[in-house]
Amino acid sequence: MTSGDDRSKGAAGDTAGAFGGSGAEHGDGTRAVRAGLPEPVTYEPTLPGPVFAAHFHLPGEPTGPYTYGRDDNPTWTHLERAIGELEAPGADDVETAAFASGMAAISAVLFSQLRTGDTVVLPSDGYQALPLVREQLTAYGIDVRTAPTGGDAQLDVLAGVKLLWIETPSNPGLDVCDIRRLTEAAHARGTLVAVDNTLATPLGQRPLDLGADFSVASGTKMLTGHGDLLLGYVTSRDAALMASVRRWRKIVGAIPGPLEAWLAHRSLATLQLRADRQSAGALAVAHALRDRSEVSGVRYPGLPEDPSHPIARRQMRRFGCVVSFSLPTRSHADRFLSALRIVDQATSFGSVRSTAERRGRWGGDAVPEGFIRFSVGAEDPEDLVADVLRALDESAE
Repeated sequence: MTSGDDRSKGAAGDTAGAFGGSGAEHGDGTRAVRAGLPEPVTYEPTLPGPVFAAHFHLPGEPTGPYTYGRDDNPTWTHLERAIGELEAPGADDVETAAFASGMAAISAVLFSQLRTGDTVVLPSDGYQALPLVREQLTAYGIDVRTAPTGGDAQLDVLAGVKLLWIETPSNPGLDVCDIRRLTEAAHARGTLVAVDNTLATPLGQRPLDLGADFSVASGTKMLTGHGDLLLGYVTSRDAALMASVRRWRKIVGAIPGPLEAWLAHRSLATLQLRADRQSAGALAVAHALRDRSEVSGVRYPGLPEDPSHPIARRQMRRFGCVVSFSLPTRSHADRFLSALRIVDQATSFGSVRSTAERRGRWGGDAVPEGFIRFSVGAEDPEDLVADVLRALDESAE
């Protein structure tokens, strides 16, 4: 596994053999715990601490891996290698670039690949910030088409497209599209494909293995899982594409801090434990909500009756931590949220502490006023279900 040029060596140490092999033969938990670790060095920590450096000793020609702090950092190297090992286990051609946030990673792909006159397809039901992205792309003379995630509707708008942007499952509606089908159709037209893998995480689905050119995610969410840092990343098997992404990162300076990168890498060790616990809890909450008469539109890809389940079952290995549903009115939803005792009212998702919010309060999502995005944490599922049912009872008019 490489993260570009000689970035796997130098001040960060040689990380190629920390697994004692490629890691492809190991289970998810083993990979998550061991991903990106350097070769053991006697009396040194297993995961070296964060490297704080604006510059590095640099005599002679600048041919080494670390020259200036905006270009690379040994702490990024460990994290980027770890993410690559999770996104594409056993691959030796994967490169990853870490960013200051998920939006920085998204912007790096879009603005490094698109030029005036190009056409891009974005989801019409995707992340709330995408309309702002659309405005900026349009201002730069880029034609933006949109399509909903469900039903692989993107197939109808691919003609002449430079880049197809997929978000699956979609946020917050939790629709799922067929990555392999869309990628094959796009590539047949010479179209690049990027997949926002934030909701699924690399332990939920592997877009690169399904043919995508880019896997992009916000590490702020379930990947790091503690609600205490902002991070993003881009992963690809194409060295030329990644060179352009890194060039964009260098130009705009959207780099992660070394402490954030170190905290993210530390947090990866528990990703499999958290993903399994939170997915099980999400399914339990979804089942409980489904049986309530005042609740409508329950969505969770892991529910057998969910319209996205057949596709999700084929391409996802875990169904994630987010459940969405609606209550009849805005006031009903607000009363429900206020009645919850072990669930925080907060935006974002993926934390070990459960959160929920009425998405309509932001005004950017095409959802009913009573629509709730519920992010299931690592609490006991029985306690969460009991809290949800009690809050529903108390919020009834």
